[in-house]
Amino acid sequence: MDKYVTVKAFGQAEIVEKKSRFIANVKPITSEDDAVAYIEEIKKKYWDARHNCYAYQLGDKNQIQRYSDDGEPGGTAGMPILDVLRGKDIKNTIIVVTRYFGGTLLGTGGLVRAYSLSAREGIAVAGLIERIPHIKQHFIVDYTLSGKVQYEILNGGHILEDTIYTDKVEFVVLSEVNMSNKLVENIINITGNNVKVIKDEAVVYVDKDIEI
Repeated sequence: MDKYVTVKAFGQAEIVEKKSRFIANVKPITSEDDAVAYIEEIKKKYWDARHNCYAYQLGDKNQIQRYSDDGEPGGTAGMPILDVLRGKDIKNTIIVVTRYFGGTLLGTGGLVRAYSLSAREGIAVAGLIERIPHIKQHFIVDYTLSGKVQYEILNGGHILEDTIYTDKVEFVVLSEVNMSNKLVENIINITGNNVKVIKDEAVVYVDKDIEI
């Protein structure tokens, strides 16, 4: 998967529109089972509410998209919530908006605005992050080469996760996937190929906060 945007944590927000309460619950998910279980959890929690409308997206290309109006007029709840996720391309996230009816009909436009706003407010509380895939690499060199290797790592936009000192110096580095091979090439060049390189197979995601 390439880097992608998702919510940082659980978030809840509430708005009131003509005495109707709209409570948005936002949560990161990793599977459709997660989504289904969370919808049921919210329905049990707000068992006395008239509507529990939701939308979620899953997958690196949003292969799974689901939404429900849960009794609201068609297109006034689930799709507006999904459109909020689509608008910022927020992946692996579910939003459930619970409505307690306040006695006044809001009309189609009013419902769309209320569900959209509550979804956006919930996301603002949850926060957004960009998840960037990195590769972990180990560079093992003699002490005489450690200074120039460390300089290359720190000035190349990489993350120096650890430095281990034994009879040699081992740098444990996280590099963005598309930058990892270039770092290896540069360190081989500056050390005259006097370096042992170990590349982990697993991809590690590094999270970067996004201002909303």
